[in-house]
Amino acid sequence: MTIEDRVEALERRVRALEDHVAILNLLARYGPTVDAGASAAAAALFTGSGAYDVGGMWRADGREALTALFDGETHQSLIRTGSAHVTTAPAIEVDGDTARAVAHSFVLLRAEDGYRVWRASANHWRLHRTPQGWRIAERYNRELDGSAESRAILARAVTEGA
Repeated sequence: MTIEDRVEALERRVRALEDHVAILNLLARYGPTVDAGASAAAAALFTGSGAYDVGGMWRADGREALTALFDGETHQSLIRTGSAHVTTAPAIEVDGDTARAVAHSFVLLRAEDGYRVWRASANHWRLHRTPQGWRIAERYNRELDGSAESRAILARAVTEGA
C-alpha cells in the first residue's frame, strides 16, 4: 500500500466520522430546539421538502407545514406544561450523501411530582447532505405500543444497519 493509498483511506475514514458526528449533532439539536419553541429553527433541521410523520396522527410535508406543526396547539401545550423531547443515541448508516438513522425517542412531561414519560417512540430518519450540511429528509415515528409496525422500525437497525 502506497502512502497515497493510505492517505486516501484515512481521508475516507475521517469523512465517515465527520458525517456521523454531524448527524448525531443534527438529531441532538431537535429536542432542545422544539422545547424552546423555536419552530422555524426546528423546521430548518429538515430539507426544504422534508417530512415528519408523527405516529400516524399527523404528517407535515415541507418547512411551512413543519413550522405549523411545531406552532400548533398540541405541541405548544406540551412546551407550556414543561416538556423534554429526548432522542437516544441513534444507529446511523451513511451511504454517500444519504443516510438512515434509527433510535428511540421520549417526550417527558412535567407533572406535580416530577416528570413522566408522555410518549415513547421508535424513530426512523432518512437524511440528506445539503450545501448547509446534513438535514432530515423524513422522520417517521411510531409509539412503542407493542405493534408490529413500531417494532419493525427498530428492527431496521438490526436488519438494515440503520
